[in-house]
Amino acid sequence: MTLLVEKAAAKVNLTLHVRGRRADGWHELESLVAFSGGGDQLSLEPGAITTLTVNGPTAGAAGSDDDNLVLRAARELSQCVPGLQGGTFHLFKRLPVAAGIGGGSSDAAAALRLLARANALPLDDTRVIEAAAATGSDVPVCLRQTARVMRGRGEELGPPLDLPRLFCVLVNPGVAVETRAVFAEMRLQPGESTSFGKHPDFTAGASVEAFVAALKKARNDMEDAACVLAPVVSHVLAVIAAARGCKLVRMSGSGATCFGLFESCHAAARAAAVIRSQHPGWWVKSTLLR
Repeated sequence: MTLLVEKAAAKVNLTLHVRGRRADGWHELESLVAFSGGGDQLSLEPGAITTLTVNGPTAGAAGSDDDNLVLRAARELSQCVPGLQGGTFHLFKRLPVAAGIGGGSSDAAAALRLLARANALPLDDTRVIEAAAATGSDVPVCLRQTARVMRGRGEELGPPLDLPRLFCVLVNPGVAVETRAVFAEMRLQPGESTSFGKHPDFTAGASVEAFVAALKKARNDMEDAACVLAPVVSHVLAVIAAARGCKLVRMSGSGATCFGLFESCHAAARAAAVIRSQHPGWWVKSTLLR
């Protein structure tokens, strides 16, 4: 059998507006999402029994295999597609866990892409899309690994966006932050709306300067709550902001990963090297977002 391989890129929330909390308890979001050049790697050996092995630098924090979103995604798709060809998944884990960059969701989306390839299913097959939504709120946007705006609880996806070249440094201090706890700290009641301000529009083909200027009109509404729960997030933001050539600094998702956008590839690489040397216990990566 041919080994099938997919990259599971980090998901970066360039913006994250919390518009309110729905009556069903889910939070209503609006977020511009982009993807890194690096991430986890997932492979599939087609076979009769679906199993998972996990290794890599951050495998120890990934939890038990039974709870892994890769297997959950496979189960969801098998319920939609009778006779689905499965097999053995091998996950090489590089991304930090519970970090606000969608590592588990991106792994799950990679699993669905692999299963779609193994079973000759197009990614726009409604069964694949339904399995993604059933697996997790961030999984649908991770299916294509393309920059776009997501809304609702993640089920509403805007058209793909052609981003300018964004040189980025991702920094995680090694502290796990639970999304549910951050939402709880925000203390929004079911049916309650926020009035934090409108999400900006992003023009296709915009220059880096115009794009960053639009980003500065946005925010991450979960940032303050995350800083209360994990004060080190404030420190990470300050460290990135102080780096030479940094144009914008913000937290991604519910944290604790933060990112900085830099004026050039060299500036991002230099900042990453300096931050890594000063904070050897932190996870630091320079990358190009798309």
